[in-house]
Formats: sequence, C-alpha cells, structure tokens
Amino acid sequence: MNRQFMRRLSLAVILISAVPGGSVAAQESFRVELGRDGETLGDMRPVFLKFESRPLPAISPKEVARRYQKLFEKSDEPEVRIDALNRLNNIRDRSGQDIGFSDEQQSAVYEEALASYESILARGSFSGKLDELLYQMAKAHALTGQHEESIQRLRQLMGLYPRSSLVPEARFRIAEAAYNAGEYQEAETGYRQLIEGDGHQDLAMKARYMLGWSQFKQGPAAWNRSAETFMALLDQHLPSEATLLDPPHTGLDMIEDSFRVLALMAARADNSATLAAWLGNRAPVAWPHLLYDRLADLHALEGRFDLAVGINQAFAGNYPEHSAAPDFLAQSVDYWRMAGDTSKAREARADYVARYQSQPKFQELRGQQQALWRDYSRFLGDYHYAAQDWTSAAGYYEVLAGHSGDTGKLLHLAGDARLQAGNRNKALENYRSAAYGARGGGQQRYPDAAEAGWAAIKVLKSTLEESAAGAARGVLAELSSEEQQFGKTFTQDPRLSGLRADLANRWYEVGAYDEALAYARSTLVLESAKTEERYATWLVTARVRQRTGEFGLEERAWRQALLLVDSEPDLATTPDEPEQIREQLATAIYRQGERAAASGDTAVAVAHFQRVNSVVPNTEIAIRARFDASNALLKASEWQTAINELNRFRLDYPAHELTEEVSEKLVYAYHESRQPLKAAGELMAASERAQEPWPLKLRAAALYHQAGELPERNALYMDWLAVAPDPDAAADHVQQQTMRHRLIESGVDSVRQQKAMVTREAASQWHSEETLLWAGKAALALGASVAQEFAAIRLEHPLERALERKQKAMEQAQAYFLEAESFAGETVASEVLYRRAELYRTLAADLMASEVPSELNELEAMQYQMLLEEEAWPLEERAMELHSRNHGRIASQGFDEWIGQSLEALAVMHPGRYDRELRWMSWNMEENEGA
Repeated sequence: MNRQFMRRLSLAVILISAVPGGSVAAQESFRVELGRDGETLGDMRPVFLKFESRPLPAISPKEVARRYQKLFEKSDEPEVRIDALNRLNNIRDRSGQDIGFSDEQQSAVYEEALASYESILARGSFSGKLDELLYQMAKAHALTGQHEESIQRLRQLMGLYPRSSLVPEARFRIAEAAYNAGEYQEAETGYRQLIEGDGHQDLAMKARYMLGWSQFKQGPAAWNRSAETFMALLDQHLPSEATLLDPPHTGLDMIEDSFRVLALMAARADNSATLAAWLGNRAPVAWPHLLYDRLADLHALEGRFDLAVGINQAFAGNYPEHSAAPDFLAQSVDYWRMAGDTSKAREARADYVARYQSQPKFQELRGQQQALWRDYSRFLGDYHYAAQDWTSAAGYYEVLAGHSGDTGKLLHLAGDARLQAGNRNKALENYRSAAYGARGGGQQRYPDAAEAGWAAIKVLKSTLEESAAGAARGVLAELSSEEQQFGKTFTQDPRLSGLRADLANRWYEVGAYDEALAYARSTLVLESAKTEERYATWLVTARVRQRTGEFGLEERAWRQALLLVDSEPDLATTPDEPEQIREQLATAIYRQGERAAASGDTAVAVAHFQRVNSVVPNTEIAIRARFDASNALLKASEWQTAINELNRFRLDYPAHELTEEVSEKLVYAYHESRQPLKAAGELMAASERAQEPWPLKLRAAALYHQAGELPERNALYMDWLAVAPDPDAAADHVQQQTMRHRLIESGVDSVRQQKAMVTREAASQWHSEETLLWAGKAALALGASVAQEFAAIRLEHPLERALERKQKAMEQAQAYFLEAESFAGETVASEVLYRRAELYRTLAADLMASEVPSELNELEAMQYQMLLEEEAWPLEERAMELHSRNHGRIASQGFDEWIGQSLEALAVMHPGRYDRELRWMSWNMEENEGA
C-alpha cells in the first residue's frame, strides 16, 4: 500500500476558488479537513470545483490582463467593456495568477458591468453570442451576491439556447445552487441529468462528485446510492495499480473526498461489513485497500482503536493475498500502541509474524514489510525471553533466524531459551546451527559462533552428568563428536585443551582406553594447554598405559606428572598425591623388570628392579624389587651375583618377611653353583631358626653326602634315626633304610644298624629292590657274625649245655640266612646256601671233635664216639645236600664265588667225587655250531 499517498489523500488541505474575482462568500470555497468542516453529517461540505475553458495567450498573462483591464477602464462601449472583462477573467482563470482586478475592485467592476449587460440586452444588439452574454450576466449576478438573478439568467440561457455549449455548465450551476440551498433531491436530479447528457467530460466528473454529495446529504436511506456514485468516481480516477502510485493531480481532491465520505458512511453503518457489501458485487478494482485504510484511520483518529483494528483485520481476511494486507496488520500494531494497550499491540505483532512466517509467505512481502516482520519477531522474542516464557521466545528466534542476516545470534538466543525451557535436544540443534551453519549476508561466520559451539558442549556435558550408567557411553560419544567439530572449526580456542583433558578422563572411566589415550595426546600437543590440564592428561595416559601393559610408556607418563606436581604442588588434589604418583612410577619400573625377567633378559630386569629404590627408597616395592632382582639372577644362573645380592638383602632387611625366603634361595644358588657344603651350612643355620628343623637337616645331610662330608652326614643320620617316627609312606621307609645302609657302609654302629635294617624291612609294607638287597646283606652279615659266634662255641662238658648254646646260635644264624634269602632272593641265594651248609658241616665236625667224657671206659668211649658219629652223620649229609644244591645252581645262575666255596667244601667232604681238577670253559654256541 502507498501509505504516503493514503495520508496525502486523508490529510491534504485544499482550497480551490470557483471563479476569480468576486467576494469570498460568492466563491463558495471550503477546507476539506476531516472533522473540521461540520459538527454533523449535514454540515459536511464538498470541495468546490474550478471551471476553465480556453487556452492562455502566448504573451505574458500579466501583460495581457493589464491591457484588458486598461481597455475596460477607458472604453465607453458596453460590448467592449464586457468583452474585456470576460477575457480578463479567462486569463486569470487559466494562468492561475493573481492578476487583473483585486477582490475589492471586482465587486465595483461587476456593478458597473451589470449596467452594461442590461444596456446591451435592452438594445437587443450584441456583436457576440447572446448565450455567452447571459452566462456572463449570471456570473456577474453571482459575484455581486444576486444569486436568484444569477439562476434566472442561467435558466434563461438553457431555455433560449438549449444547444449552447454553455448549457452543461449552466445546468451544473443550477444544480449547485439547489445543493447550496439544501434542495438535495433537486440537486441530485440536476447532476444526474448533466452526467447522462452530452456534457464535457471534466464537468461530468465534477457533476458525479457533487451527485454523490447530494445523495449523501439526503441521509442514510440514500447512502447506498451515494456510495455507488463515489465508487464509480474512484473507478474513473484510479482504474489501475499504476494510477495508485501516480494519481491524477486534477482529481486528487475529489479522490480524497470520495474516500472520506465513503469511510464516514461505512463508519456510521456497519463498518467492514458495509464495505464488503458495497464492494462484493462489483468488478475487482485497484483501490479497495485505500477505502479500508481510510475507514480504519477515521476510527483511529476518533479514538475507536478496537474498530480501527477490526477494519484492518477484515481487510486482511477478505484480501489475504493483497500486497497491502501486511500493512493493515502492521497498522493494527500502531493503533494499539496509540491506544496505549501494549498487550493488544503485542498480540497484533504476533498475528503479523504468524501469518507470514513461512518461507513462501515471507518472500511475498515487500522489503519494508519484511523488515517490519523481522522487527516484530525480534520484539516478541525479546519480550518472551525477558518474561522467561522460554519456549515462545525460542520459537520466535528460530523463525526469525530463517529470515534474517543475523542467523547465528538469533539461533544462539534460541538455544539459550530452549535450554532454559528444558528442551536440550532443540537447544543443541540451535547451538550447532549457530556455531557451524549460520552465516550472515556477507557469508561471514557468526562472531560468537565459538560461544554457541561451546554452549552445545556444555549441554552435552550436563546431559552426561545426569545420564544413567548404561546411557553414559552413548552421550560421551556424542560429546566427543561435538568436540571434534568444535576443534576442527575453532582450532585456537583456549578451552579446547580443558575439554580434551576432561574427555580423556571420562573415556578412561568407562574403560575406553584407546579413546582416552587419543584425547590425552590431542591435549598435550596443544600449546595453549594449561599446567593443570597437562597434569591431568599425563595421569590419564599413565593409567591407560598401565591398563594396557605398556609399562615403559606408563613410566614416562608418571614421570611427567611427577615433574609437574613437584614444580606446582597445588596441582595435587590430596596431600599424599605426589607420593602416590611416585609409588605408581615405581610400580611401572617394577613391572618392566618383571617382564624383562620373564623374557629372559636378566640384565635389563635387574637394572629395572634396582631403579625402583631410587624412586621410592626402602619402601615395600623397592624391597621387593631388590628381592626380585636376586630372583632374576638366580633364573639366569648368575649364581655368585645372586648369592651376593641375597646376602646383602638379608643384611639390609633382617626383619622383612621376604628375608625368610633368602635362605632357601641361597641353598639353591649354592647347590647349583656346586657349593654343597655352603648350601648344607645354610640349611643347618636355617634349621636353628625353624620350628621344624629336621626337614632342613635332612636336606643338609643329603648335601653333606653329596660333598663327601661323611662324618657330618653320619651324625645327622644317627640323630634322625634316633628320633624318626615309623614310616607312614614308602619314601620315608626308603629314606631311613638308605641312611642305615650308608651308616653300615661307613662302619658307624654297623651291627645295630644292620639289625634295625632287617627288622624295619621285615615289618614294612613298602619295599624297593635296594632296601630288600640292603636288608638281605644286613641279614647275611648278621648271620655270618652269629655263625662266627656259633663256630667259636666249643662242645665241652657238660655237652648238653654247650650243645644247647651252640644249637641256639645255629638257629639264629639259620634264621638270618633264611631272612636274607627272603629279602634278597637269588642275589644272595648262593651265599645263603653255602653259609647254611657250613653251619651243618661245622656242627658235625664239632660234634665229632667234641671231648669224650673222661669217666667213660674205653668201650664206653668207643660207643660214645660212635654215637657222636651217628649224630654227626645226618648233619654232614645235610651240609652236603645244601652244598650240592648250591653246586646245582651253576646250570641256572652261573658260577660265583659261593658256589666255588661249596665245591671246595664238597671236595673235602666227598673227595672221591669232588676232589678233582676242574676247568671251566665258556660255551659259545656259534663256535660249536661251526665246529
């Protein structure tokens, strides 16, 4: 809408003279100012209209007027004077200049002219046209205040000269006189006749204008006719959009007055409904919005703002696609502001914004309308923001952002409002768009884009803090993605380092070590990273490396963290934090030592273990590291170095629990380094401290045995066998029997040990080939010893007693021999047979050689001797039998010394059979077969 034109039509003050020269009263001119030309509708007056006919002369109008004026004053001829006066008036009208006679002079001039007119009419002779003379006479009467006479002359002109060109103007003057006299129906008839006749077009238009006024003056019953007349007039003056922009200057007053009267009639009727009824059945025209606007202004000027707004709303509703519709809605805002109703003004703004917020609708707005839409949107957004109506504020900011060059700032505000409203997802969307998607008209990034991006990060961090454990990882991934976008876009932002350090910690907490390590690295490469951020990042790096077993890198991270916290103690969150870091550093070094030891890299392992003490001297881990260094040396078979380290460890930490293990490790080292005596000595020393010393002493005994230190060994054997419990396992039985065997071999308490060996073997349920053999030999030795005792018993008188003693000795020897055979079997069978046979042979020989009682006579002595022979003979036979059995073993077992001794015995006992030279030959089957 051309609002400048509307205001021009509404408020212009127009003063138009009807005929130059005459009095003010005769001119009938009016000020057309709404509200000032009458207190009632009946007081309202139309604009007075000018009439003109001829073209001006080529010379100066002022000079021509001067000559006609001089001619009028000097001439005595009525025709000349009248003609001069007519021409003078025409020149004044056409030029628009104040020339000729003054207003005061004109009254006197026309008084004189009337006499000339009367004289000419009386003579009946006039060189000009009589209709013109009548017209001029009517005009002179009008100028001199003789209105009735003026009308009579005009009626006379119409009656005498109905075809005169002056008839239309005369008719107009007659109708005008009726109008001025309040005879509006007569005036309507006159104006209508003029319009329907063949009058001049300009005069017909003026008549139409006055026709509308004549109808208006007749009251509401004629207003519909008046409205149609004024609208037809508007159709003629404003037929197109082009004429709205450049209306005809000559008709501007009539156009304005037409709108004024139409608005007034509608205001006194049914307002917008009346306008809709008037316009509804007419063909579309270009000017209805001006009429609606005039009606709205009328109500607004008279303080009826609600009605004025209603008119605006009605137009926007009836003509929603009209380009002026937005202006009407905007005008409603102005009206409510004029009324002082801020709430209604705000609602009007909201209505305006809502109607045109879609992209297609917004694009239909003209430039100023779009600017106004933006102003309203921003106003409403700011208002709701201040009122803490966050959702509404955000909505306005978001819509405005789509139609503004300040998109980033608006979306930032929208994000803040959405966040306040609790809509984090929408806030995130707005912040992200403000930070990364918004550009101004010059494609420049929003100046505070970094702040918007940071706001999105803060939203995600807040969401992360409130997330349940199961959802935290997903939010953390989203936060990381946001950080990557922020870091890529705002590479120099000083907050990046803190954010990345925080993300490193958070990823570590959820067990995502690769992500934690990546963020730790990205923090440390930033020159802007603060000391506390570097410190936190090194801590995360150290913990990740610890988790992944990268102990060398872990050590480096702990060292960096320790350097920082030592230089700035305030970095520590607890007083003991630096000490904890040192312990972690020591542990990392220790783990490297363990790994190197496991891989067989002893030198590296020992070096790592020994470095621990330099970090945390004499702490538990340092002590264990020294101990493990010794173990590594042992594992690497570096015996002497390990021995030295172990001895130093025992000297340095005599009360430490690990010191209890040193002795065992030294024993191992001594043993492996072929120092059994030192190993045995270590065991003996340890046994003195042990609650159960014998396991250590027995091991020492074994080492003494290995070293050939038999006295020390045998002493331990003797002590142990003196207190050892009965064996409850095969190993215990074998161990004890072995000790007895070795004691027997060493000649230490042999008989007792032999007896114990035999007894234990006979009673035991566990046997081995060795123990059985040892027991068998012990039994043989015992039997041989008893056999010597048996042989030494002389058969003296009383023979029975001596024989009884000898018999017991023989039975005991026999028992040992049989026991030996039961233990050792074939191994000792030849010797057992031999020794058993010898017992019989010895007893037989001793019987034969026994002393004959002295009290016997010779015969008795011979009988006694024969009796002894009878007793000795079975014994000798038994001896021969046993030796023969031994001899028979040659075929199955081969020849041995005990079979040989049996053969020697048989040769003595049976020389005819066995006393011969023998030659033992080996038998070779292959040689014999080839012989």
